[in-house]
Amino acid sequence: MKIIISGGGTGGHIFPAIAIADELRRQRPEVEILFVGAQGKMEMERVPKAGYEIVGLPVVGFQRKLTFKNLLFPFKLVNSLWQAVKIIRKFKPDVAVGVGGYASGPTLEIAMRLGVKGLIQEQNSYAGVTNKILGKKVNKICVAYDNMGQFFPSEKIVITGNPVRADIGINAIDKSSAIKQLGFDASKKTVLLIGGSLGAASLNAAMDSNLALIKSRPDVQFFWQCGKIYIEKYSKTATAALPNVKIQAFVDDMKVAYAAADVVISRAGALSISELCLVGKPVILVPSPNVSEDHQTKNAMSLVNKNAALLVKDADASTDMIVKTLQLIDNQLLCAEYSKNILNLAKPNAAKDIVAEILNMI
Repeated sequence: MKIIISGGGTGGHIFPAIAIADELRRQRPEVEILFVGAQGKMEMERVPKAGYEIVGLPVVGFQRKLTFKNLLFPFKLVNSLWQAVKIIRKFKPDVAVGVGGYASGPTLEIAMRLGVKGLIQEQNSYAGVTNKILGKKVNKICVAYDNMGQFFPSEKIVITGNPVRADIGINAIDKSSAIKQLGFDASKKTVLLIGGSLGAASLNAAMDSNLALIKSRPDVQFFWQCGKIYIEKYSKTATAALPNVKIQAFVDDMKVAYAAADVVISRAGALSISELCLVGKPVILVPSPNVSEDHQTKNAMSLVNKNAALLVKDADASTDMIVKTLQLIDNQLLCAEYSKNILNLAKPNAAKDIVAEILNMI
């Protein structure tokens, strides 16, 4: 059995792809898996670290602003399509899986033309351009949200949820052990702020502009993940002024951080939301405005409309984020309601369900 998995560009594409590959390998140890990514993107580093072979295409994205880089776009696209032909003919996959990102377009397009069966996995509640085009051609479309028939042929859609890291879950580690590992005070409530691997400028600025308010609540401790490009700017201020704040560039073990938290503040990327549903913690979502089609707001509203999360607009983060976080952490009834409702949206078997669709196609 041979499977190609293509896509990447961000962790939101790469981690689900690796989770699918891991589940394929678990169920069928003899499977041969080849990843196809975009040259220079993070998948070219992350996928080999996960133990899989990857080849890169020279494909790039089309910039929405005027730039000379767009002059190279058609040439790199044609080159990528030709490279994809050689890859497909040499590897001879039974199924090609696309997870979104630049490389999945040429790879799946050529795979379909050469008679290979195809499946795409759309992580967001608003489908990306590449997946919308591919959706007309592939055999199956695995999605994480309802109402995706507005983007794809409804007869091809299967609701599976988004695959996440295998160690994420409500019972991954007990809270007292997590609090101890992080060096926090078990008698205090804990807020986890996660802005993604690079951090989030507006979330960090919101913390910085509310130092006095945070300091006035010594009964609440904050675990602030600020990102590597912001750690130097904020670490001295936070450490000196706020004994109830621990700041780090990265979170090395997310299952520990989630387990320790009473409330989580997060962006609304598809992978983050899928993880938050699994851990079942009350969450305040601050969607990034710097994404295509404002899809993070649409992701967040899929939870807000089911009374499973609270939304704060990015533009209002400096005035509302910390205030509403403290109001939520003081409201145990609302916290319990959010936890119950977000757990109902969890899809813990997403990777298994996607693999079942792949195997059914062969």
